[in-house]
Amino acid sequence: MDDLPPSPAQLPPRLLADPAFVRALRERDFTIVFAMAHDAGISYNRIAEACALKAERVSQIARGTTSVTALTTVERIAGGLRIPGALLGLAAQPWEDTAVLSTEPDHGEDDPMKRRNLLRGALAAGLTAPALTAPALAALTAARTDVDQTLSPDAPQDLADLEAAAESYGYGYHGQQPTRVLVDLVTDFTTLRPLLTVPQPAPIRARLCRTAGQMAGMTAIVLHDLGSRRESRAWFATAARAAAESGDDQLRAWVLAREAMVPLNYGAPKAAAELADRARHAAGTRPTAAATLAAAVAARAYALNHQSEQARAALAAADALMGRLPEGERSDTWLTYSEQKHRVHLSHALTTLGDTRRARESQQRALELSAPTSTMTRTLLNIDGAACSHHDGDSEDACRRTVDALTALPDGYRTGLVRRRALDLYEAIPTEHHHERAVRQLRDVLAA
Repeated sequence: MDDLPPSPAQLPPRLLADPAFVRALRERDFTIVFAMAHDAGISYNRIAEACALKAERVSQIARGTTSVTALTTVERIAGGLRIPGALLGLAAQPWEDTAVLSTEPDHGEDDPMKRRNLLRGALAAGLTAPALTAPALAALTAARTDVDQTLSPDAPQDLADLEAAAESYGYGYHGQQPTRVLVDLVTDFTTLRPLLTVPQPAPIRARLCRTAGQMAGMTAIVLHDLGSRRESRAWFATAARAAAESGDDQLRAWVLAREAMVPLNYGAPKAAAELADRARHAAGTRPTAAATLAAAVAARAYALNHQSEQARAALAAADALMGRLPEGERSDTWLTYSEQKHRVHLSHALTTLGDTRRARESQQRALELSAPTSTMTRTLLNIDGAACSHHDGDSEDACRRTVDALTALPDGYRTGLVRRRALDLYEAIPTEHHHERAVRQLRDVLAA
């Protein structure tokens, strides 16, 4: 064994001790394996050389455009990266020192506090604003799938703390950077797993699934705001499964309506309208937060899809539902539907429809109702106001206002949804005006 030549891509021991990396190995997710190895300083060329693969194939695997299924390829990767066979479901490799390497957890590894601290460390180390690194995405996926895999009709308790945590997260960012909220939210989400894996009375099981659906949905919201659309959709899928198992139709409608905002805000209004219509059907006709949200999101999607008549009808329905909404569902949280939230949705729908007078009224009222710490919401409203200037023929003022809104943002906020909304405005300005100073300034800020 000692005469085997060293590998040019041998993994550092810390990676083999990383829970997210180990999970990726066990699932044979070589997109994450290669990406995390690359982040650890091993180039794709070295991986290709060590594993007897073409460099182009390694790059494709790392990007997720191709996968590894052949056993011989898995074995070459194990040998090239010096991955213990047991981690990939293989026999022990010739170079392994089984006295040193063990894939079994140490005594006490399942201690909830230890698991929580390991996950918090993996997330905090891998989250950098504005981007989400491969280790962070791996930790997010591990946290989600841990709970997702338990959400079956036969699958599985002190719930008060978790329900209180879900309620507190519903109040949004409170001036914190989205990545900070994401770390805390996902860390608490993973504590649901041991409760879901043991048999519970049906009412307790339903409450657990409801909390899981809320937390997964709120995680998806943060990922959406950060611009991580693919991960956001995966978390919404988990939220939908949990909501369906909970039997809570209003939660299921809320998840669908919030999910609709992913395609809505990233250029797919038709898909957004379809999801919003499903949400409206699930919510029914009662005046609930989910029903009102679904109607408002549908209005925005129709407006973006140039379906003005349907958009105005959905706006009227949203206004009518808002007028009848019980006081208990009007608080300003992600899980309820406040007047402030309603005004934000109206602002975007009316701006898109070109109804700038009513749009400005909604923007002004929404700003009055938004806390000073609601950085992202206030910025989006200001960009809507700039878009109204563009609709009214003053593109120069629109660009100046958007530049002011973006440059006033703290580090870590000029990304994701905010950047997308500003980019939509820039792209709406005819090309013949792109040489003008204000338009160039907006372009430069977006490119920074």
